[in-house]
Amino acid sequence: MPSAFGIVDLFAGPGGLGEGFASLGEDGPAPFRIGISVEKEASAHRTLTLRAFLREYKARHDTLPCKFIDFHAGLVPEPDWSAVDADAWRLAAGEARALELGTEAAATAIDSAIAKLKKKSDDTILIGGPPCQAYSLVGRARARGKAGYVPEEDARHYLFREYIRVLDRLRPAAFVMENVKGMLSSTVESRLVFEMLMDDLSSLGTGHGHHYELRAIRVKDGKASLKEAAEPADFIVRAEEFGVPQRRHRVIIVGIRSDIAGKAADAEIAVSGKKRTVSDAIGTMPALRSGISRGLDYAAAWRTEVTDAAKLLAGIYKEKDSPLGEEFLTISKRLRDGSPTLRAASRLPESYGASDDELLRWLERPDLRAIAQHETRGHMTSDLGRYLFAAVFGSVHRYSPKAADFPLALSPDHRNWHSGVFNDRFRVQLAGEASTTVTSHISKDGHYFIHPAPIQCRSLTVREAARLQTFPDDYMFLGNRTQQYVQVGNAVPPFLAQQIAKLLRNALS
Repeated sequence: MPSAFGIVDLFAGPGGLGEGFASLGEDGPAPFRIGISVEKEASAHRTLTLRAFLREYKARHDTLPCKFIDFHAGLVPEPDWSAVDADAWRLAAGEARALELGTEAAATAIDSAIAKLKKKSDDTILIGGPPCQAYSLVGRARARGKAGYVPEEDARHYLFREYIRVLDRLRPAAFVMENVKGMLSSTVESRLVFEMLMDDLSSLGTGHGHHYELRAIRVKDGKASLKEAAEPADFIVRAEEFGVPQRRHRVIIVGIRSDIAGKAADAEIAVSGKKRTVSDAIGTMPALRSGISRGLDYAAAWRTEVTDAAKLLAGIYKEKDSPLGEEFLTISKRLRDGSPTLRAASRLPESYGASDDELLRWLERPDLRAIAQHETRGHMTSDLGRYLFAAVFGSVHRYSPKAADFPLALSPDHRNWHSGVFNDRFRVQLAGEASTTVTSHISKDGHYFIHPAPIQCRSLTVREAARLQTFPDDYMFLGNRTQQYVQVGNAVPPFLAQQIAKLLRNALS
């Protein structure tokens, strides 16, 4: 195995997939080193660059910079990183590139970076995946509603061709391509997008070089391995099987160059297969109240609104569903005696950084002085009662309520509320289960991502969503809060990515 594989990361987002590969170097010689990561969205690119800088700085100094610790804790504004370590920042800026794939400028820059990477590394690996909007089932449904929309003219369908072009140019030892499940059924020009992709990948190198043998990641008896796929669905990877506290299912294709594919046949790793829950990931975080939008946002007003809702619901369910009624009554008493007053909290839990739990060891970083980006947003007062109901219903009945489960007193003023169209409009994440898929929609509102603790009556913070995605606590998302949520929702969970990286390391060694 080469001393280090150079990584080319396309469509990198905030860097979740790359983080998994780069993190293998924390406990010894790094088998993977990111040479270039490409992301066009400005805020995600800023996040990517900062992470590259911190990685480079830590490799040089064996610690995080003090100015980052202070910035992370909210004590100082973002520093000029080039003044903290000019060489580390220069290398980070060269690694993380703000380029729009598919353009001539991007192709030129990537080809130049590939040439430099090949001089430094014995071999390379290509990771990433095209943006999912045009492939995803939701994206396709929205697109069909656009006047004059022609799928064949949507450039996003063809962005995987740029991935193919780079793959052909780079000829890496292996590649990892990630995308949404919707790409398995998406069609364009009357053909399945997935078939087009597999044809392109399979034909690469035919007649003039080594081709790629395509593998699916299989999990069986606590071990992950690379196997040939019998059908497209075999390429679906379920994050919860790797100890991620989230039911996130994605298509992941691994390609091994044919001259070394024989080595990969028996490669396997033990996976972190313990079923992880929402509570495992965010249960120790400081309790917060939500904000109140379009009104006076102060703790007493919030407590009054939620207490009134709890009393109303206690009365409705006193005889109708006594376990629910009793729980609402208990909540109203707890609110009267005291409730969360803060909308933001950075205090570290008492046992922070001392756990022997594998997931918490990954999430918690002892160098930190605070929890960052744990701040709630404002909710309409009419939604506070719905959030309260959903959280209590979930804790009592162990599933999230459908629209028909809500009392009429909480029905939104929407004629389609009981039509089935909005059946899952409000969804609580259950404390004792893995969360549902964290998506970029969390940036729009919190209705699908209600916190399981009724007393908090709110949606998830950026940091809570990031923890469900298994981003370590020292991973800072730059940009405004909406952009931070989008970055988190679009990413590959780094804890999953690290296990894929371990599997590839074993396959190529």
